[in-house]
Amino acid sequence: MEAAWAAFEEFVQVPVEGIEEPEDDGDAFIVEWGVWDWTGNRPALSLGRLLAVNEDSDRQDPYWQPQYWKVEFQACFTEDPAWVDLHISGGGNSGFDHAAIGKPRADALAATRRYIDQDPLLSAMWQSAPTDIEVTLDRAG
Repeated sequence: MEAAWAAFEEFVQVPVEGIEEPEDDGDAFIVEWGVWDWTGNRPALSLGRLLAVNEDSDRQDPYWQPQYWKVEFQACFTEDPAWVDLHISGGGNSGFDHAAIGKPRADALAATRRYIDQDPLLSAMWQSAPTDIEVTLDRAG
């Protein structure tokens, strides 16, 4: 997980062309965790970057929306008996952080990492070896 986090920190600092401007929330990152059917009901931890991609459609249309794409690193774990009391089901997330690339984003990443280190469940997952890892690029909602 340390190597994944280091790569994630670097990746979310890379500017991407063709996305909405920062003031329009064109670029964000999020950390998510939980047990879901798409993970085979296994505990999972996800590091994601959400990008609002500009389209060539009519921006004057009152229903216009950018296309949202998510690049996601997802690690699945074998449930550990020590996690039972930590209430993993249902999951949670850090919320989307739209901090600008550079120092503001580095500060936001550091705050997210502190949260991971201080949360008993996330810390336990972080210190475990994933049984399955997947990196995807999918259109989000």
